[in-house]
Amino acid sequence: MSIDGPLHFVVLLGSLRRGSLNGALARALPALAPADMTVEPLGSIGGFPIYDGDVEAQGIPAPVVAMGEAIRKADGVVVVTPEYNYSIPGGVKNAIDWLSRLKPQPFLDKPIALESASVGMLGGARAQYHLRQTFVMLEARVFNKPEVFVTQAHTKIDAKTGELTDAPTREIIAQQLKAFAAFVRAHRRGAATT
Repeated sequence: MSIDGPLHFVVLLGSLRRGSLNGALARALPALAPADMTVEPLGSIGGFPIYDGDVEAQGIPAPVVAMGEAIRKADGVVVVTPEYNYSIPGGVKNAIDWLSRLKPQPFLDKPIALESASVGMLGGARAQYHLRQTFVMLEARVFNKPEVFVTQAHTKIDAKTGELTDAPTREIIAQQLKAFAAFVRAHRRGAATT
């Protein structure tokens, strides 16, 4: 794999709602990515059963296995999620818990970028901080800056089309994706010299 070659990122969406503001954010990513980067959705986490060790003992569900393989093959993961009750939505935590049971664990040493959107003034910041704690345990490489917290997102996304229309928001997302690509390449260079 070329250190400076094209990058492929996948998006883990933490919302299941059809009209989700975070879904709109996730759909905007491919158009805002640098020319040498592809971004594609991982698919819905809505089909994952609630994590249960007894279910795991019978075999990890096929949707979990497929998503884990897609994460392993990707150069990085962009997690786009709302904030529920000051923290991570249950569906996101459930998906991460399932994925962490795979061998090899797909988040190990995987570059991760975080984005969130909210109708409030913090833009999902608390969910992102809790995700960072979870990814520390999984030994992922969480990207730091620039951060993307889309505040008052309902004013920045067209309710009829679901399109992210706010120019400053689009610009900071483009900046994040460009910087995330540099972060991934720097990690590759470091790995190549060890």
